[in-house]
Amino acid sequence: MQKVYLDNAATTQVRQEVIERMQDALAQHYGNPSSTHSFGRSARTAVEQARKTIAKTMNAQPSEIIFTSGGTEADNMILRCAVRDLGIETIITSKIEHHAVLHTAEELEKEYGIQLWFVDLDAFGNPDLGHLEELLKGDDTKKLVSLMHVNNEIGNIIDIAAVGELCKANNAFFHSDTVQSIGHYPWDVQAVHVDFLAAAAHKFHGPKGIGFAYIRKNSGLKPLIFGGSQERGYRAGTESFHNIVGLEEAFVRSYEHLEEETKTIKELKRYFVEKVLKEVPGAECNGLSGDMEKSTYTLANIRLPFDKQKGLMLLFHLDMKGIACSKGSACQSGSNQGSHVLNEILSGEELDKPSLRFSFSMYNTKEELDYTVEVLKEFANS
Repeated sequence: MQKVYLDNAATTQVRQEVIERMQDALAQHYGNPSSTHSFGRSARTAVEQARKTIAKTMNAQPSEIIFTSGGTEADNMILRCAVRDLGIETIITSKIEHHAVLHTAEELEKEYGIQLWFVDLDAFGNPDLGHLEELLKGDDTKKLVSLMHVNNEIGNIIDIAAVGELCKANNAFFHSDTVQSIGHYPWDVQAVHVDFLAAAAHKFHGPKGIGFAYIRKNSGLKPLIFGGSQERGYRAGTESFHNIVGLEEAFVRSYEHLEEETKTIKELKRYFVEKVLKEVPGAECNGLSGDMEKSTYTLANIRLPFDKQKGLMLLFHLDMKGIACSKGSACQSGSNQGSHVLNEILSGEELDKPSLRFSFSMYNTKEELDYTVEVLKEFANS
């Protein structure tokens, strides 16, 4: 049976160079980065070099990069500390954010009594910037805007520079979950007015369990986890050294090969979308995921013309044929509530049809996509 992995938005295959770098770290550089002897100093040097590498690529300062266990921790840390330390009284977000943002904001509303406002979305899932400006001017409370750069389910890319300027003009802090963006798009934190970012290595061919937060210098945030003085005091606990150097290796490789890999993956997505829409009549793209300019090149969210009963078997059928994809984000697996993102932008009739997220990497081939479309076509005709 052919094996086809099209769930790269959930997690990516780790690059061989990353595996080798991490194996070396585990075998040879096992000192605690906080220890003062040579073993510890060697590990500390590598951790700080990783921090400098990431900072330089993003035009940030090394002190602004804080290693975390991933995007979820970074989002939680930033939002919680912003409310606690910066006096944020209102969080403005959208109803199609990742649950790491939505659920955290909901908890902060309960715990601190903050206002939680949602920006309007258009029919495709894009935030209405006019409404965002109205919300920013709505009252005199201290505000934080949290909008993701690339949506993890439908792939929409927001005009993050415009959002940043609106926040700057209205003295609001701006946080963006860039988990689906960093490693796939160039980033310059001086060119975009953003105060806080979240990233995860496993979205760009690095290891799971490691990511980072970008926290603009002198923002006023204080630690969330207390103990030692690791991570500039922001995050106590012994650094996950092998994961940090794995993140650095994946980060460096992603940006070294960004142009060629973007071109390759974009062509794979274009080929797949065109072929599915042609071979499976009635199939449609959700959000802007079929638009090669307004959505990320890494994923397509496709609604298929099957009734609800038949749709229940679709993901199982694909799995049995060796094809891995997703109904929504991997974080929702096991949930029977469906996609909160699609619930916001689709009609009831459209929601009754199955929607699948197919996400791509440079490890995919056109032959794999041909096989996937053929399986979908056979299922449609069965």
